[in-house]
Amino acid sequence: MSVDTGLISSGPYSRLLQWQGELTALRRELHTYPEIGFEEVRTSARIAEMLRLVGVDEVHTGIGKTGVVGVIHGGGAKSGRSIGLRADMDALPMHEENGFAWKSTQPGMMHGCGHDGHMAMLIGAARYLAASRNFAGDAVLIFQPGEEGFAGARAMIEDGLFDRFPVEAVYAMHNWPTLTPGTINVNTGPVMAASDLVEIVVTGLGGHGGHPELAVDPVLVAAHIITAAQSLVSRNVSPIDHAVLSLCAIHAGDPGAYSVIPRQARIAGTVRSFSGAVQTLMEQRLEGLVQSIAQAFGASASINYRRNYPATINSAPEAAFAGDVAATLVGESHVLRAMAPSMGAEDFSFMLQAKPGAYIRIGQGGEGSCFLHNTRYDFNDDILPLGAALFSALVERSLPL
Repeated sequence: MSVDTGLISSGPYSRLLQWQGELTALRRELHTYPEIGFEEVRTSARIAEMLRLVGVDEVHTGIGKTGVVGVIHGGGAKSGRSIGLRADMDALPMHEENGFAWKSTQPGMMHGCGHDGHMAMLIGAARYLAASRNFAGDAVLIFQPGEEGFAGARAMIEDGLFDRFPVEAVYAMHNWPTLTPGTINVNTGPVMAASDLVEIVVTGLGGHGGHPELAVDPVLVAAHIITAAQSLVSRNVSPIDHAVLSLCAIHAGDPGAYSVIPRQARIAGTVRSFSGAVQTLMEQRLEGLVQSIAQAFGASASINYRRNYPATINSAPEAAFAGDVAATLVGESHVLRAMAPSMGAEDFSFMLQAKPGAYIRIGQGGEGSCFLHNTRYDFNDDILPLGAALFSALVERSLPL
């Protein structure tokens, strides 16, 4: 699905459009060789090589294990100011079912979320910004590992990312298949949910299925926990707030052991929310529910509740600014400033806890497109110049000459 280029009114888009073929070739190359979190060795090396080829002034590798940072100095007098742009690099541990020539060559790994496209867009921005230098200050290009569950953003921060590159604001962009090409979304406030991981172990007393009175059945206890847990959102969280509790996996016993009551049952799932207060409430109530139900049946239970990613919260000035910049490219009618937040999670949230900034969604598909994490997903190469132009324009308008 192509971008309606009639919408593009100004900025670096026309120049980046001339590089469409090269950006597409790079994106498809990256798609062919996916690597999962903190194993992006080939990817990092290729990104560092491309940054040097397009004229980036400084290239720093090994930040947060496999992260890469490029720095471009603007053409004006040194202002001491800098803006960060972030792209994620890792793929997903999933098998690709596409048949095109650039499909994954790595078994069990796939760029099923478009990080290949995000990298290509940021490389396009690097090429444009290094050639034009139409800004005063530094553009800091952050290629981040391990977004898919590895907290690579946190790893880069802990490795001194913002100490070494003290940007005043940071922006990230993610493709969104349900938005049409040429449409850009940037919300003020919550954009993506906090992601908590839950592991519950129920311990009973194993026994014979024909004599359950001599056992304490952990499968029955687990079933009651799963059912009761669904009341937490509807009866504990205010209707004004938002939360999701999904207990997605249960394992107990052996499917071939029809008459064996197992000793243990394990449950795994996730909790999503947008505020720390709701996060704490869900953790406390789930803990109490698990313990009380297990005790009522004569079993015991333990719960491991891990706060994985915080909520992704855009700062108001930067979100408004990003929307204004997007409007110069696609027109105000194609900028969505109040789209509903997603219950998906994003570790760019760690960067937004450290710096003001905004997480932007760029439309890439519309009706009929595969959503993220689908085995037949692919990035829409037609939006590469627009994404690169938006990255570039954020720098130029943040750091005007």
